[in-house]
Amino acid sequence: MTKTKFTVIGAGHGGKAMAAHLGLLGFSTRLYNRSMEHIAAIKELGGIDLAGLNGERREFGRLELVTDNMEQALDGSDMIMVVVPSSAHAELARHMAPHLKDGQVIVLHPGRTCGAIEVAKVLRDNHCTADVTVSEAETFIYASRSDGPAQARIFRMKEAVPLAALPATRNRLVLDCIHEAYPQFIDGGNVLQTGLNNMGSIFHPALTLLNAGWIETTHGDYQFYIDGVSPSVARVLEVLDRERVTVGSALGLRTRNAMEWLKLAYDTSGADLYEAIHNQEGYYGIKAPPTLNHRYIFEDVPCSLVPIASLGDRFGVSVRAMDAVVTLANIVHRTDYWRRGRTVDKLGFSTLSVSELTAYVNEGIREE
Repeated sequence: MTKTKFTVIGAGHGGKAMAAHLGLLGFSTRLYNRSMEHIAAIKELGGIDLAGLNGERREFGRLELVTDNMEQALDGSDMIMVVVPSSAHAELARHMAPHLKDGQVIVLHPGRTCGAIEVAKVLRDNHCTADVTVSEAETFIYASRSDGPAQARIFRMKEAVPLAALPATRNRLVLDCIHEAYPQFIDGGNVLQTGLNNMGSIFHPALTLLNAGWIETTHGDYQFYIDGVSPSVARVLEVLDRERVTVGSALGLRTRNAMEWLKLAYDTSGADLYEAIHNQEGYYGIKAPPTLNHRYIFEDVPCSLVPIASLGDRFGVSVRAMDAVVTLANIVHRTDYWRRGRTVDKLGFSTLSVSELTAYVNEGIREE
């Protein structure tokens, strides 16, 4: 049986870790980055030195191709693993559109909220006629960092990561294709389910903005989840979380609340969210972002909070707390994340009913 051929898009810490690991596992792996300068050392070496899988011992993940040429990167690949900030998904899809071929599978790592829906629409709008499957992971499988220009380190891998395809009838196809390399991926239902279970939408933007003074004064020199989550801040997070779960309910979905997620992910519980967060030992020692110009705002607001709030507005759910956080982000960053973000209008389903949207994500049925 021929092994799956992978292309990893993006050479940040996550992309480097994934490409190196796939190379180590013996898969034909290509690495694409839009800037050759960023990957020149990897190209010269022919791969990436990886640490962490076997203690401190470094191992070499050989790569078949390291390139800034999208056509070369995608040619002959079975699985296209997209490991770039979700705010770059749309632009990346525009670059991929002319080069995609029938049968290829795109996996967004992760999709945040409505990532697969956005990418599929951009491909259609850019006249991509290839029969490709767009899918998304609920979260990134690795905890990793970059150790140098051609070095990466994996701290740990998650044991179970939900994944969904668009439409959900192709979930099994994607899981079968990826299973040889990543048995950790499990059926995530559909892409609305994976997107609405995006806990970063709740924890990241509000916690950063409500600690803006502390971040700017200390440059992030405090414990983000411990010192930054006071009882009042936790109450805001609880309201945001209730809004997210209610949006899911309006779409006929049962989504995990933050307390359930903490129990599932970390076996942590408490009388309320404040106590549960403070009972999570893994949060101790994690520093805050050093600046407000951070992905917790510029990625998680337009690609996580905006689409959830927009879905709430479309289907009659009050999302006043989410609206307030987006407004604060607009003021702090002097921008308009409603205009830049993934709204139902931009995603192309502002006129769909719940049943029509469900038919689209589950079966691919869509009235144009």
